[in-house]
Amino acid sequence: MMLTTPILLDYQSSTPCLEDVVNSMSPYWSQIFSNPSSKSNLAGINASAILEVSREKIKEYLFLQKKKLIFTSGATESNNLALLGFARNYYKETEKYGHIITLKTEHKAVLEPLDQLRKEGFDVTEIRPEKDGLISKEKFISCIREDTFLVSIMMANNEIGVIQPLQEISEICRLREITLHSDCAQCLGFLELDKLDSIANMITISSHKIYGPKGVGLLLIDREIELQPLILGGGQEFGLRSGTLPLPLIVGFTKAIEIAVLNQKKNIQKFLFQRNILLKGLLVNNSGLEINGSMKERLPHNLNLTVLDVNGSKLHKSLKSKIICSSGSACSNGEPSHVLLALGRSFKEAEASLRLSIGLMTTTEDIEKSIQIITDSIKSIR
Repeated sequence: MMLTTPILLDYQSSTPCLEDVVNSMSPYWSQIFSNPSSKSNLAGINASAILEVSREKIKEYLFLQKKKLIFTSGATESNNLALLGFARNYYKETEKYGHIITLKTEHKAVLEPLDQLRKEGFDVTEIRPEKDGLISKEKFISCIREDTFLVSIMMANNEIGVIQPLQEISEICRLREITLHSDCAQCLGFLELDKLDSIANMITISSHKIYGPKGVGLLLIDREIELQPLILGGGQEFGLRSGTLPLPLIVGFTKAIEIAVLNQKKNIQKFLFQRNILLKGLLVNNSGLEINGSMKERLPHNLNLTVLDVNGSKLHKSLKSKIICSSGSACSNGEPSHVLLALGRSFKEAEASLRLSIGLMTTTEDIEKSIQIITDSIKSIR
């Protein structure tokens, strides 16, 4: 009996490294392997130069002029450094525990650091989004207090793919002199990001979401922002993130950013075409399917559906060997999605939901097969 490879529709969880990315990293594992922080010899100086070239290339690809680029181990560390580092520095300078605003649908890598700050004495407001997953401008303004000093709202949600009105939020924060952080881990290659300099004061970017290597990410911050470091040691990355930098990963990350930016328009067209086929096919062949989140303000490769009147556990068990997908975030440990619960879904409905995310390797044949597999599973369970 031949075993068929499951169809991958979970590209928002992670992506494979592109061949060009792998090739770009190759010399830096065993040939150019020196520590970029060791500038007492030519090899270290060369590695340091390559590091700074990578930093400048990223600035060029992302049209950055005002931001400082801090390399981290990934989006989780970037979010922690931004939120914990900024809030603790705020307390150090003011001796006040101020007020922070976020969304209930943020990634756990934002909500958990904010929960830690709450334990330390800061006041945190988690706004429930509207039913379409988007934040209400009026509700946001009503939550701002005199002591609000920090806001963290992701540009695009990792589960339901909705794109928040970050430009409006940014303007509100700017007028009130509130610092804005945004987790943009899901955005690179899917949205026009030529306004990163102005859209938020602190921005998180991840490598493995854009066909780059795991283990590296970025925190972009306005030059005047001061943070308390989380990792102490040799003072690398402007004294904000000590530790030997992984030069091969940084080079690969830089290449992945270049490829994502250069191919963005072409990729978006492909994703939209395939997602529309997938959505139409599922809706035509199945009753009781409800879309989670706005379809208008949405990442082009994301689809999130709740299948009514089915047992979620049975549905995912039925699909497990045929389609790689999820019911929520890759970091949720199998728990019902807090994002869908925040949108008003019941536990049962959240468990019976599918996050389907399309990638560069997805074919139209994959989409058509997925429609049939999901349809057969739903009918069989019902």
